[in-house]
Amino acid sequence: MTRIIKNLTDIASQYDALFVDLWGCVHNGVAALPEAVAALQAYRATGGKVVLVTNSPRPRAGVEKQLVTFGVPDDSWDTIATSGDSARSAMFRGIVGERVWHIGYPGDERFFEPIGVVEDPVNVRSVPLENAEGIVCTGPFDPLADPSVMRPEFLMAKQRGLKLLCANPDIVVDRGEQREWCAGALAQLYSEMGGESLYFGKPHPPIYDLARRRLFALGNDIPDHRILAIGDGVLTDIAGAMGEDIDSLFISGGLAASETKTSADPDPEALTAYLEREISNPTYTIGYLR
Repeated sequence: MTRIIKNLTDIASQYDALFVDLWGCVHNGVAALPEAVAALQAYRATGGKVVLVTNSPRPRAGVEKQLVTFGVPDDSWDTIATSGDSARSAMFRGIVGERVWHIGYPGDERFFEPIGVVEDPVNVRSVPLENAEGIVCTGPFDPLADPSVMRPEFLMAKQRGLKLLCANPDIVVDRGEQREWCAGALAQLYSEMGGESLYFGKPHPPIYDLARRRLFALGNDIPDHRILAIGDGVLTDIAGAMGEDIDSLFISGGLAASETKTSADPDPEALTAYLEREISNPTYTIGYLR
């Protein structure tokens, strides 16, 4: 049974590092959440390390620029691990071939920029579906359109045996008050149709390996029992932490705010019912990161 807490300081001394989700925890897709920023700044002031672990398909540098526009100060975190970085490494190793059909937002072309950590990278280039060896999905073409609009193209891709590399396993995010579909929704549909989807973000192991390596690069060899994962997605943040045997703090006021009846804090009965329904068992729960 999860333990409901009021503030990060209630448990912070038990951990030397935090793996912190971004969207829904530190910002809402439009602006920083001030209480969350203050909590991370206070944690770092005690010597704790903060690794931002995000399912963003952007490279780390792109996420850093985005944080500036949202007003998230750089003294609230130490390093960043993105699903995009993990997925790009796999792509340039040739996991879906050289000729790929790209599904994504305008501006996501930076996903294909050269990466310096892969020896002898393959020459990946974007081509039409009919000429593709594989699929790279950084997000839907239209984040407000139901994923089912992709069924005709996915049927063709499945029949040709194309693998889909998913750069962001999130199903949905809330941009301010607007809920949007993510790449994970398309990858889920493709798998349901019989296609093969490859994942590199939460809850899958590659991004946690990357997060640990980024933490180690700071000069910190911290054991898993001293790491706390924080996030608002039970299917991504919490499931990933459970799979990695890392303690977790569920932010109930994010994606599941209505289901958990969270205002300042979650309703205990609603929270229990939600977690039982999702077969999820976070170590702790808090309404909002603060």
